[in-house]
Amino acid sequence: MPSADNNDVKIMNKSIVCEDSTLRGDITISQGCVIHPSASILAEAGPIILGENCIVEEYATIAYRLSDEQKLQKETGNFEPAPPLVIGSNNVFEVGCVVEAQKIGDKNVFECKSYVGPEVVVTNGCVVGAAVSLKCKQVLPESTVIYGRDCQQREAIDKYAYQTLQIDFLRKVLPNYHHLRKPNQDPKKTRSVV
Repeated sequence: MPSADNNDVKIMNKSIVCEDSTLRGDITISQGCVIHPSASILAEAGPIILGENCIVEEYATIAYRLSDEQKLQKETGNFEPAPPLVIGSNNVFEVGCVVEAQKIGDKNVFECKSYVGPEVVVTNGCVVGAAVSLKCKQVLPESTVIYGRDCQQREAIDKYAYQTLQIDFLRKVLPNYHHLRKPNQDPKKTRSVV
């Protein structure tokens, strides 16, 4: 079972977050996101801000891990959290993917069992294919598709197809079969305070 110790999880209205998901650290889940059961979001190095309408499927992991230097700082008591990892809107993290990217833009798809390392910057409209592993330092140009055993790259011909139907379906079905975490943030109230 996920532990609530030392966690600061902010869930905006209209988000579906299953109670069986693992959320560790300072995490903000924006409006319209869907977090499946057994999904993991781990904010060790600093806060994670998940953009609007993102889908994080079962066994997918989004991690903002501590570097070796940060681990040493934490041991000595001089730890300063890293700047927030801001993940763009309309991203899909499919079953079993592990994403530790340095930066993630909008409208990306991380397919089943893919891996994106901590030195990778994912711009907008990219697709990381099933079982593709990106470990080297690189910046993916916009609309890049990476696929196959040899991590072949090409530019996407078609525009990104929004996941509106999938999100609407999940919003209707998931509450029928899973316990949900309640939204605890209202952006309208937050704006009026500022």
